[in-house]
Amino acid sequence: MKASLKNIFENIPVDIPEELVEIISETDKIRIERIVSRGHSSPPDFWYDQAGNEYIILLKGKAGLAFENRADFVVMGPGDYLNIPAHLRHRVEWTDPEEDTVWLAIHY
Repeated sequence: MKASLKNIFENIPVDIPEELVEIISETDKIRIERIVSRGHSSPPDFWYDQAGNEYIILLKGKAGLAFENRADFVVMGPGDYLNIPAHLRHRVEWTDPEEDTVWLAIHY
């Protein structure tokens, strides 16, 4: 098997009407995704409630995340990361509409 070099900031479409989620690597125990947002957010009244843990690091851009039963929200910038435990309900309140917000998400 030959390794192929790729860059997480390349091949981002000019128009992304919906958040772009690409699986970079996956096994039966882990999934690594590149997520690109540009002004995207979770639908109103929608909460992620995932069966597994999720580690996210924001590589570029800005975003606001809300967590159920918490009045404030977390503002993330480049280099910020979170580990979201399984079943901790959360949502994306906003992402920067002026630039790409690039995330690396690891589901495990």
